[in-house]
Amino acid sequence: MSSTEKTYSIAILGATGLVGRTMLQVLDERDFPVREILPLASERSRGREIVFRGKSFRTDVPSAEVFSRADIALFSAGATASRTWASVAAEAGAVVIDNSSAFRMEPDVPLVVPEVNPEAIFDAHGKPKGIIANPNCSTIQMVVVLKPLHDRYRVRRVVVSTYQSVTGKGKQGRDALEDELAGKMPESFVHGHQIAFNAVPHIDVFLDNGYTKEEMKMVNETRKIMCDESLSVSPTTVRIPVYGGHGESLNIEFEDDFDVDELREMLAGTPGIIVQDDPSSSLYPMPLTSYEKDEVFVGRIRRDFWQPKTVNLWIVADNLRKGAATNAVQIAEKLVGKL
Repeated sequence: MSSTEKTYSIAILGATGLVGRTMLQVLDERDFPVREILPLASERSRGREIVFRGKSFRTDVPSAEVFSRADIALFSAGATASRTWASVAAEAGAVVIDNSSAFRMEPDVPLVVPEVNPEAIFDAHGKPKGIIANPNCSTIQMVVVLKPLHDRYRVRRVVVSTYQSVTGKGKQGRDALEDELAGKMPESFVHGHQIAFNAVPHIDVFLDNGYTKEEMKMVNETRKIMCDESLSVSPTTVRIPVYGGHGESLNIEFEDDFDVDELREMLAGTPGIIVQDDPSSSLYPMPLTSYEKDEVFVGRIRRDFWQPKTVNLWIVADNLRKGAATNAVQIAEKLVGKL
């Protein structure tokens, strides 16, 4: 960062959680022009020390006064906290980038993945919206891959099965797996059932239509981000006992036919995507591949045997980074020079 570059005051609501700490890490790694960190959390975390770039900051509780000192507020404390404080922060003058589900489907709140729809951040006059929503982690990595394919071949339908890390439930999800692996079986399971040595096809609550809220997020958020209500998404979301990241198996049907080699080369040339696709040498993405990385990894690219104009892909991304913290920081990067 140059000495003449404008710097910004960044509030982080949920600064002591897994995603909040990852936001701090990503801000540092990407050399974001930070003047001051305002770490915010619940009352029980008040006064906890947060170290950023060698400086110590004390965690406070959220308030209109604190948000009035912030240029950008990164929220990762859950939907209830976001509904309570997002409008307060925006009215105090901060641009809120919210990682919860609170505002994602609000018509006047942009739902943004910077590689896909960065223009949605700003209004018709080029001014940033007061509240910007970060999509669900599983949606983010999927639309990064769908966007270039949709532009080239037009996507009609996606069948997606997810293999999601326990860290999708934050620290308690990670701790639950560690406890179970150590033989400490609780009276009630954080993941609904034992997660060690298991796979649980149940993320969030079930709805009357037989799908979970997590699955319907992928349907509705994808359509909003891609600006295409005709896009069909058929999801099944599954929790598995890994830390590294979320995996997704995609079966994508296009309107136009495609050449597999051309498709592979196009994805390889797309910013934010790394293609690892050489089965002969056992090269394909895995959760550990994406750990602590910001890109979406793609492999197992092959034409569907039975369905015309359809391709199968396997994608992986770090859900704490690209699925949450990195995506939020990338949105903040679009605000640099605009505030």
